[in-house]
Amino acid sequence: MLDFAGTPGTLTGLVLRVLQCAFAAGAVASMATSVGFYNFTAFCYVIASMGLQLTWSFMLALLDAYALLRKKMLHNPILVSLFVVGDWVTATLSLAAASASGGVAVLFFSDLGRCSFGDECRNFQISVVLAFLSWITIAISALIMLWILAAV
Repeated sequence: MLDFAGTPGTLTGLVLRVLQCAFAAGAVASMATSVGFYNFTAFCYVIASMGLQLTWSFMLALLDAYALLRKKMLHNPILVSLFVVGDWVTATLSLAAASASGGVAVLFFSDLGRCSFGDECRNFQISVVLAFLSWITIAISALIMLWILAAV
């Protein structure tokens, strides 16, 4: 009953974690390569939040890979509880960071009509999109973990 797509120790669970890492790393890289990101608190928050997301997802991707290699199920109630809390905390932080940065990006491009930062504007937009993609994948994982916790 607990063996469905996205659960820890399955290939789809590993794919979700790898996608979370990739999107978070892309968001950090895109924002960090912009010279003036530190002038905006929301953009600094994206780097901090996505850095936490990257670390959390990478550690769980390693754990998923280990479980796949050893053919073990990671459905221990204490371990699943830890996954639920970690996923929900990082999902909340990721959504807040992506939304705040998205608001700043909308201010530049829609409300002001243009962005006066040149090529950095494209990096800001790419980082916001990747942050939202990272949030979507962590939200899927968080819902799956909550479902597993309810079933365990």
